[in-house]
Amino acid sequence: MIAYFLLVHRYPEQFKRLFKAIYLPGNQYVVHVDKSSGEDLEKDIATFLEPFQGVELLEPKNALWGGYSLVDAELRGMARLLSMDASWTHYINLSGQDFPLKSQNYIRQFFAAHPGKQFIRALDQRKERPDTLNRISHIFTEEDGVMTATGVARPYLPGDTPFIGTQWKAVTRSFCEFVCHDPQADRFKAFYRNSFIADEAFFQTVMMNSCDQSSVMNDDLRMIDWVPDGDIKLRPRNYEGADLDQLQRSDDLFARKFDAEEDPDILTLLENHLRSPAANIYRAKAYVPPIPLHTAVREVVAA
Repeated sequence: MIAYFLLVHRYPEQFKRLFKAIYLPGNQYVVHVDKSSGEDLEKDIATFLEPFQGVELLEPKNALWGGYSLVDAELRGMARLLSMDASWTHYINLSGQDFPLKSQNYIRQFFAAHPGKQFIRALDQRKERPDTLNRISHIFTEEDGVMTATGVARPYLPGDTPFIGTQWKAVTRSFCEFVCHDPQADRFKAFYRNSFIADEAFFQTVMMNSCDQSSVMNDDLRMIDWVPDGDIKLRPRNYEGADLDQLQRSDDLFARKFDAEEDPDILTLLENHLRSPAANIYRAKAYVPPIPLHTAVREVVAA
């Protein structure tokens, strides 16, 4: 069984299509609607979710890009999922603008074929992404929906190595239990609370300094097309109908991101794809981690 945590802040109709595409009785789902999106959006989502079993709404709080509040929302979601059901084995986080490329049966078979594997991007930040060290070398504060760089320098956690990747992951229940409840994770929570873009580093750093590193696949199982956004930054391009063939042939489990208002047909095409043999029949093969992220990405800004 799988546990899903979904972050939503806009496009309720698109979220509903995503949810229907990943819903399967027996799985568990926790949904967080950003408080800044307003009560109407939260009520709309809550009404939609009422008929489904194994689904809970998390208390809405502001989840600011760049702030630790995104990590806090995910930790709260993990903890809720752990308390909801004892049978799920893997945790997956999604945004409301993601969409699956494989069926739930395929995804279950995939994780059964790779027990104990952690699917998360994780790179040694000092060696591979030194351009991002300013995110942790100085104190940042988050207050009233605003991130502030204080300019106050600080040392890193003694004896630990900082890691970095992306926000997205598919990890084991045992890791969720560790990061939520083990006191060994507390020092990372305290430190990253005053960092910048903690959601792309906190979970990787906890995992790589506390767990079996050989189980980390350096892959988040997401198909993402990074395009330039400024001089050194990249952002995920919205997939469209013209990308269907590539999306259908992908070995990834999910893709991001989509905007159904820009292209109303792409989700319909993918919904049809999810009924095809390619999206349902898992063909076992040895898993080989991809080329490290730093060969393709310099400075990633999730949008």
